[in-house]
Amino acid sequence: MTETVRPDNGIKILNRDAVKYIAVFFMFWGHLFAWTTLMHDPALTDPFAVMPLWMNVISHASLLCPPIMFFFIADGWKYTRDRKRYALRLLIFACITQLPDWLLWVPIHGWWTANVIFTLLFGLLAIAAWESKLKLPLRILLVALCSGATFAISADWEIFGVLMILFLHIYRDRPKARFIAFTAVACVWKGIAVVWQIAGGAFGGAAIFNDTLDLAFVMLGYLCMTVFYNGKKGRHPVFAKWFFYAFYPLHYIVIWAVGTFL
Repeated sequence: MTETVRPDNGIKILNRDAVKYIAVFFMFWGHLFAWTTLMHDPALTDPFAVMPLWMNVISHASLLCPPIMFFFIADGWKYTRDRKRYALRLLIFACITQLPDWLLWVPIHGWWTANVIFTLLFGLLAIAAWESKLKLPLRILLVALCSGATFAISADWEIFGVLMILFLHIYRDRPKARFIAFTAVACVWKGIAVVWQIAGGAFGGAAIFNDTLDLAFVMLGYLCMTVFYNGKKGRHPVFAKWFFYAFYPLHYIVIWAVGTFL
């Protein structure tokens, strides 16, 4: 992957690897706290309701990670040398990750779930569909199918992840439009959750606090990429590339081991 060139205005202080290390750090702790809380009491539907405040905030901070991953998929479409190999690599690691994902979440959510790498893959395919030479109605249909596929397999960030990736790509050179599109999708994502809470009688002060944290950290993840990311690689790009691919399935195994044996 070639290096993105972005102007240095003194604010863009984070290179690609630094951004990813920040993202996976909070992702690890967020998953650890959520899983151990739910396994301690499987009847819980909302782990945040019983967490101490500090643990709650750190758990929500894991939502920094998805916008960063979505951004790099959109960025990768433009800068990767071989898009087919990129898609194949995502597919392979999505399949590898699925076993640790099941190990962790089957006792809580059941078998019919898929990890977020599948969402990243379908997001990349949605960009491919959009950039194809097909007529607009067919391109829109293919994007809808990619988005619907994540819903069908219950992948993390189903539907909305694909849309965020696509809008980050479409509006990459139009910052205001990109911000509006991303924010709109994020608000719809959280708005549906609020409607669901109201319908279930679970909407109240705690829900408002948690929903606000959700949206705040998602937007902060977006700002990390659009304000603080300088487009430069880290010092060890090859190591970092494979580390981040391997980290996702491995961190699930580590969490399972910690929770099970300690």
